[in-house]
Amino acid sequence: MLGQMMHRPLSIIEILRFSAQNHPKAEIVSVRTEGDTHKYTYPDAFKRVAQLASGLKKIGVQPSDRIATLAWNGYRHFELYYAAAGLGAICHTINPRLSAEQMTYIITHAEDKVVFLDVTFVPLVEALKEKFPVDMKYILMTDRAHMPESKIDFFCYEELLEDEPTDFDWAELPEDTAAGLCYTSGTTGNPKGALYSHRSTVLHALTLAVSLAKTVHEGAKVLPVVPLFHVNAWGLPYACPLAGASLIFPGPALDGKSIFELMDCQKVSSAWGVPTVWLGLQNEIAARGRNPTGFTSVIIGGSAVPRSMIEVFEKSGVMVCHAWGMTEMSPIGTHGILSKYQEDKMTQTEKLDLKVCQGRRTFGVDLKIVDESGSIQPNDGQSSGELYVRGNAVINGYFRNEDATKAVMDNEGWFGTGDVASIDSDGFLTIQDRAKDLIKSGGEWISSIDLENIVMAHPDVANCAVIAIAHPKWDERPLLVIVPNGDTLVTKDQVDEMLLVHVAKWQLPDAIEFVEELPLTATGKVSKLTLRKKFKDYKLPDML
Repeated sequence: MLGQMMHRPLSIIEILRFSAQNHPKAEIVSVRTEGDTHKYTYPDAFKRVAQLASGLKKIGVQPSDRIATLAWNGYRHFELYYAAAGLGAICHTINPRLSAEQMTYIITHAEDKVVFLDVTFVPLVEALKEKFPVDMKYILMTDRAHMPESKIDFFCYEELLEDEPTDFDWAELPEDTAAGLCYTSGTTGNPKGALYSHRSTVLHALTLAVSLAKTVHEGAKVLPVVPLFHVNAWGLPYACPLAGASLIFPGPALDGKSIFELMDCQKVSSAWGVPTVWLGLQNEIAARGRNPTGFTSVIIGGSAVPRSMIEVFEKSGVMVCHAWGMTEMSPIGTHGILSKYQEDKMTQTEKLDLKVCQGRRTFGVDLKIVDESGSIQPNDGQSSGELYVRGNAVINGYFRNEDATKAVMDNEGWFGTGDVASIDSDGFLTIQDRAKDLIKSGGEWISSIDLENIVMAHPDVANCAVIAIAHPKWDERPLLVIVPNGDTLVTKDQVDEMLLVHVAKWQLPDAIEFVEELPLTATGKVSKLTLRKKFKDYKLPDML
């Protein structure tokens, strides 16, 4: 027997309609590539999204067409999210940090019909145009006054909206209609596409607004430093309007000084991004001797957060929430906001122990740990294995890639993350390492993340990474690569002394190398793959 309830399809455009009606004073503030700051409300945005939808129809955009974006975090990019989805088209966000080969591959693989781009990326598109489809349309996200000279015949974004009506007859789409497409950067092979639906996006937004209500709520001012081209800025362009929070978009300037000044000026309450971004902000905070005005919480994801980084923020009165997820999960899967009992009853050390973990699952996400024999492991905090996930906003396969799909999906429809993890009795997830980033020395595993987190606490270390070096006796041994914080170089003895408090002697790095900077992936994480290539012929001291 079925319940006698109306069945209304979940729709992305309804989020913005709801926000325009129920949160008319909440704002979107954007630092523009033109050099100024733009500000408007959700009702204003809803009207412009209607104009954009009309403009897209005029240039021939059809349902299911892929619309590519090469753009920073700003209001025009936000408008594309909603206009494309509202038409039944698919917003394909492209990471501009990808290589030319990768970018050409994903545009070709996705069969994009239109590319929207910020003026910053004109040289990039000019260089690659000959490799793109010949019938591709190019739309520059600016006004006529800022249109540059180019060999490409660009449409002007603002002229696309000009004279179009501010209302639109939005079609009622099946909720499983595709709405967004994001490719993983990938460590091997070509990037792989995650194709999101209206249903998955709306459910993810609801989950985010509920699970992280302390940071995303009516009246909050949220800064997505995480790019809009990185998994829909972790769902914030949907969750914030839904909750009535204002969005503060930083544009292209993501250095510590620029981020601090924007946060201070706009009184940002919550900022979201990867650890590498917060290193710059923490340096700026230290230089100025204060936090940005109104700053109360930071959400950190994308890679493991060093305990030292959490401590610095927490001691200054900024709540840290360590979150975890993947492109394939829309992406948020767990969050580190503690329960009221934990906040009230735990010591500060105990709280930090939990905050270093990846946190508890969000509603709609299931987790399981599977060992090498395929047996599900108990949630005892000790048993580890590969982490598998499933849920309403988790992909059931990669876009047009059956081989990659078969490699990650188990027989019961769970997605294999490739992470080695454990779950404790309270449901807190700990990612021990990527399976391929673990170092196997003499038959025993060494966690690169554990070593990195400890070393990051040293004042002379700005950033670091641990990679495996092939060894004739031990199979692999760890090499520590450090970016110095200033002119003083930390010594091997100093590092060993720090590490020996927490790890066994055999787990110590065999050597240290200093570099000016660590290579980053397209999503802002440290590229272990690049480091391994750089040091592939490296000889450890006992191998010379």
